[in-house]
Amino acid sequence: MTQLHPVIKKAVIPAAGLGTRFLPATKATPKEMLPVVDKPAIQYVVEEAVSAGLDDILMITGRNKRALEDHFDRNYELESALIAKGDDDRLKKVQESSDLATMHYVRQGDPRGLGHAVLCAEPHVGDEPFAVLLGDDLIDPRDPLLRRMTEIQQSAGGTVVALMEVDPSQVHLYGCAAVEPTDEADVVRITGLVEKPDAADAPSNYAVIGRYVLDPAIFGILRETEPGRGGEIQLTDALQKLAADETVGGPVHGVVFRGRRYDTGDRGDYLRAIVRLACEREDLGPEFRTWLHHYVTEEM
Repeated sequence: MTQLHPVIKKAVIPAAGLGTRFLPATKATPKEMLPVVDKPAIQYVVEEAVSAGLDDILMITGRNKRALEDHFDRNYELESALIAKGDDDRLKKVQESSDLATMHYVRQGDPRGLGHAVLCAEPHVGDEPFAVLLGDDLIDPRDPLLRRMTEIQQSAGGTVVALMEVDPSQVHLYGCAAVEPTDEADVVRITGLVEKPDAADAPSNYAVIGRYVLDPAIFGILRETEPGRGGEIQLTDALQKLAADETVGGPVHGVVFRGRRYDTGDRGDYLRAIVRLACEREDLGPEFRTWLHHYVTEEM
């Protein structure tokens, strides 16, 4: 694929949400720090960005989110204790998070929606295209969605949105895209977007999931976007304006994702994500699968 546009190096991760669906666990602990097996959910997201070549990470945070900064910083006291014990394996795990990427942080302050969170990134991003990764969606590293999205953006320009086909009864939970086919089987052109439509009003069953590669023209549109559904500034509304007028920031394409995605934003899906990932771990999987089979077949 011919590259026509600059390589994307910056990623933005909105992490200012209150995590009310996981109370009381999130009363004092950021929801992004809830463990998925033995790593906080947010680390999977940062690792995904880094694996796609994005090593400059801006996290949009809020009150009571200091634990996020601490996790991606050095902990010299802990490291010294592990060195003294000769525990090289755990020392490596502790140091992994602080060595992943160049991390930056900015507070959203007034939580006015995803669109507002993205707008908070403008001073850091400037006039470069950039990626946005939502922490509730974990994408399996064996399915390199973000790298594919950056490839499309570098060849076609504009904006690229991750899409997933969902059952029509579920479209009201997502932003939904009107699409046209392209010459590539996994890529569509997006002609319109609707935030959480009723099933009867949905233009398709292509749902927007939490990965975006955005043209910097999005900032100007977000500044003029009025609060929409829920009284918040919706990123979907700004993307709709881009899709309706390609002269503003280029085309809007969608990459249709058919790989493995783990939703950690819902309690049930969070538990399922842990079970699925634990079952696939070489160090945990064999014993855990045996126990799980016994529990399901004999104890329930």
